[in-house]
Amino acid sequence: MNDERIIELFFERSEQAIKELDVKYGRVCHSVSYNILNNRADAEECVNDAYLGTWNAIPPANPNPLCAFVCKIVRNISLKRYEYNTAAKRNSIYDVAMEELENCLASAETVEEEIAERELTKVIESFLDSLSKENRVIFLRRYWFSDTYCDIAKQVGLTEKNVSVRLTRIRKELREYLLEREVLL
Repeated sequence: MNDERIIELFFERSEQAIKELDVKYGRVCHSVSYNILNNRADAEECVNDAYLGTWNAIPPANPNPLCAFVCKIVRNISLKRYEYNTAAKRNSIYDVAMEELENCLASAETVEEEIAERELTKVIESFLDSLSKENRVIFLRRYWFSDTYCDIAKQVGLTEKNVSVRLTRIRKELREYLLEREVLL
């Protein structure tokens, strides 16, 4: 079923919308959540909570693309669960992926820095637009979906070592890109 029809089902308040959403995007939603939480039961609960969140958001929202909309909800719920579960403990692939980016990004700790965070988002989007499609996929699979090097390598048809090297180079390029734009502190 296409996204437009699934969204129509949400607008009609048909429970079939949730079933169709799960059939079409359940696997990717579970993957996103599991990669953050490293726990199948918690991931399942987060995905179910995300489906409820989607139900509550549509209508009035009319997301395009639907997959990104649902994955963002899953990711946000999973990150909240992750923070609750770990409370300063090192846990999953997510930790490792975020540590790799640590040296490139400054964290926003105050309300005043929220504007700077929005600007950083725009700059990073611009950086991602400058990458080749394959490198952009590799970067997003690692740092948004929290996929392992092995999973990324299988998806793009490269070796794990090649993925690792590319990510190292992309992080270096990102750091230089941010420095050129005086984004880093």
